[in-house]
Amino acid sequence: MRERARSTEDKARRSEDLLVAAEALALELGGVRFVTVAAVTERAGLHRTGVRRYYASREELLLELAERGWRQWRDAVAARLAGRGGLGPAETAAALADTIASLPVFCDLLTHVALSLEGDVDIERARRYKTNSFAAHDAIVAALDRASTMTTAQIRALLPAALTFASHFWQISHPTPTLAALYTEVPSWGHVALDFKPRLDQLLRATAKGLTDTSP
Repeated sequence: MRERARSTEDKARRSEDLLVAAEALALELGGVRFVTVAAVTERAGLHRTGVRRYYASREELLLELAERGWRQWRDAVAARLAGRGGLGPAETAAALADTIASLPVFCDLLTHVALSLEGDVDIERARRYKTNSFAAHDAIVAALDRASTMTTAQIRALLPAALTFASHFWQISHPTPTLAALYTEVPSWGHVALDFKPRLDQLLRATAKGLTDTSP
């Protein structure tokens, strides 16, 4: 078991260790719904009560992981679009789909953020999440605006579509064990649980095309 963090740098490193552990467990277990504080602290090599020195609750830990996901998506979009220009609607949609799909835990967390995580932390923590997620959102819009032929208004309409599709399709394509067993028994009910990425690509490309086709 690791010793208690003493310096600011140690605390930051332990905090990141907890996030890495939570993300790894979410990937291994099939979603953040199965991640517990006890499992995270054990994976990170801390005492079960140690997490309270860094995060007040499980919800705060997962909200921090979602905030980290926004930064990762912002950076992935920036790297994807670096030095590029003249992207049409289909290429713009592909840039969003490819980058957000590369962050499966973030896609999963988007649902939980809206349903519970934001509302289950104190107001200052919720304010910090909103501030930083909106900053990342605006940075993604700006990067797309520089690289795409779509207008800023069209990009601002496309981005929430990407978030909505990614969060919803991720949940459908990663059913709980109960639903997975049910789909095995009745395959016709499981037809909606198709591959996450192709469905995301198709709907986001169609949305981008529709936005440009219907704009004045």
